[in-house]
Amino acid sequence: MAGVRQFRAVVRGRVQGVSFRAATVREGQALGLDGHARNLPDGTVEVVARGDDESLRMLIAFLRTGPPAAPVDGVDLDWSDTSPLQRGFSIRWR
Repeated sequence: MAGVRQFRAVVRGRVQGVSFRAATVREGQALGLDGHARNLPDGTVEVVARGDDESLRMLIAFLRTGPPAAPVDGVDLDWSDTSPLQRGFSIRWR
């Protein structure tokens, strides 16, 4: 598929224990992306996503604001990520 890209984002803020991952998964699925969201030990959330540019931009916009109960302080993006991903978007536990 032409125009497919992938990024890894680390989301900082109050993003654990507030359904941030679940909301991210719903957004990723609605946008037709492949990827995952998972908690990291330092209290951040990692999001890896692959898809078309427009859908990825929409997910990034969501990550920067988050759901109402999850104030986001910042998002660090890495567009060089090439980790293998399964189809679909899900919570990753490890």
